[in-house]
Amino acid sequence: MTIRVLIADDQMMVREGFSVLLNAMPDIEVAGEAVDGREAVDKVRELAPDVVLMDIRMPGLNGIEATREIVAADVTAKVLVLTTFDLDEYVYQALRAGASGFLLKDASARRLADGVRVVASGEALLAPSVTKRLITEFSRLAGTPRRPGPAPAAYGELTERETEVLVLIAQGLSNAEIAGRLVVAESTVKTHVSRILVKLGLRDRTQAAVFAYEARLVTPG
Repeated sequence: MTIRVLIADDQMMVREGFSVLLNAMPDIEVAGEAVDGREAVDKVRELAPDVVLMDIRMPGLNGIEATREIVAADVTAKVLVLTTFDLDEYVYQALRAGASGFLLKDASARRLADGVRVVASGEALLAPSVTKRLITEFSRLAGTPRRPGPAPAAYGELTERETEVLVLIAQGLSNAEIAGRLVVAESTVKTHVSRILVKLGLRDRTQAAVFAYEARLVTPG
């Protein structure tokens, strides 16, 4: 199946460069381009891409707000945010808005294509170590300090084991590492993760990690 991509960036050279790289892949097609967030939102509705490569800093509607609108529209497109710096404070805000991961603009052609494939498959484009570093670093910048507190009502739907898995996701553990920690099969962990996402209405494990921090199940550090 061909993965259809929309590239949203206000720099023509970036859009053209990514288009050339991605169109060279046999399983990826650039369905369209957008010069700002508003056009990105409109073209997601028009073109129904599988993945949106979304620059964070754009004039008018920025990438964070555009991501929020795309996710709120409940479309199938996954958003992969683009940034110049891997510790960009706006990356955390984009993840909170519903992005499935982030990619550096200087990524190699192979990494770019692999990133698109990962996000299109419904996974998060954040290695466990990166997930932990990002959320740890920027949860402190995202608003109020986070201390352990009463679980929100949504957690009442999770079993004790599912809550435990959610905490381990937020700590940056992979499915294999969680399986080792809980002494269960990796397939069992995958089942728990799927149920957590469904019950909490989340898109992927990155959103689950952000949710756990926002709900104060875990604290940075």
